Amino acid sequence: MRLTESAASSVFPGVPMKIALGVTGGVAAYKAAELVRCLQQEKLDVQVVMTRSAQEFVTPLTFAALTGKKVITEMFGARGAEPANVESAIEHIAVAQRIDLLLVAPATADILARLANGIADDFLTTLYLASRVPVIVAPAMNVNMWEHPATQENLNRLRARGVHVVDPDEGYLACGMTGAGRLAATDAIVQKVAAVLGLRHDFRGQTILITAGPTREDIDPVRFLTNRSSGKMGYAVADAAVRRSAHAILVSGPTDLPVPEGAEWVPVRTAEEMRSAVRERALDAGVIIMAAAVSDYRPTRPQVQKMKRGDGRLLLELEPTGDILAELGREKGNRIVVGFAAETERVAENARSKLARKHADIIVANDVTQQGAGFDSDTNVVTLFLSNGREIVLPRLSKFEVANRILDHVLALGQQAEIR
Repeated sequence: MRLTESAASSVFPGVPMKIALGVTGGVAAYKAAELVRCLQQEKLDVQVVMTRSAQEFVTPLTFAALTGKKVITEMFGARGAEPANVESAIEHIAVAQRIDLLLVAPATADILARLANGIADDFLTTLYLASRVPVIVAPAMNVNMWEHPATQENLNRLRARGVHVVDPDEGYLACGMTGAGRLAATDAIVQKVAAVLGLRHDFRGQTILITAGPTREDIDPVRFLTNRSSGKMGYAVADAAVRRSAHAILVSGPTDLPVPEGAEWVPVRTAEEMRSAVRERALDAGVIIMAAAVSDYRPTRPQVQKMKRGDGRLLLELEPTGDILAELGREKGNRIVVGFAAETERVAENARSKLARKHADIIVANDVTQQGAGFDSDTNVVTLFLSNGREIVLPRLSKFEVANRILDHVLALGQQAEIR
């Protein structure tokens, strides 16, 4: 399989994503206008949020003209505007649910202190608390303020919570002093946004086939056998693949999840439908990632009419479904095949056995009884078992982060194959 990194003029693939840019009250606020333009050039949808102090340095009209959107300046609507209503009162929640990332640039010492201490006294700080997306802060301030123990303590607290920090540059500052505190270069901030969102070009020109979700096997017209898979892991893999410029084909069992924008979605219901859809598309894929929880058995004789309740026991005869992963492993050729193993005991032993039996290149194994790794969770705790004997234990991560780690190792395996 040929996996090569393509040189491209843009950091981002052509998938529109939404970020909120928080502009706070420092001299560097004027640089946020250039930052907006650079983010837009990279096909990002930018919603600007300004603090009151920021408006002393640059007007909201500037950002409104650049983005074509209303700039959010107040918690309950702009001063002098219409009276606050229910919509304005919960706008911070609506924005939090729409965005993929929150970026604060420039971030003053004051905003860092308020974020670190959970103070929510304006729109931006309330948005921070309401968001469940990655957060990046790009500090800018006087060198003495930057080096003050209180500022550094606040930064350490934010870093401990997972907030990403783009450290300021050193140089001549607006106050006349020289040292650290100047807002990082726009390119550096954009590159950080790219890294945090997992937007790369390393799978450009590649097709990745992903399965996700459960399958359903009919017992009768109103009953079926299924499992507890939510599909979140597979959908996260598809999302990560698209963001890394792959053509992602997502073969999905029934879920309530939104389809990642840019992915080709193929809905299926039964194990046999999934098998047919996968085999039909496998020849076009250089990577196949089987994250679906496919039913191992199905009723031998599903009933045409609803089965009526009786007084005695009901015996249900089951037969095995096709083993899609094993078939792909036997016929993979130069493709990379990744399987999943959701276990409740002897995780490592079972994963190594599955890796060998299915002829897979990677098995992603987890103990579904472990906190943060079970069904319908937004996080996962997995170990990657590679065919070369390596075992990579990952800490608890979001499923999107796990997806990117899997793709990182797929890329490494592909490059190793090219070298050989």
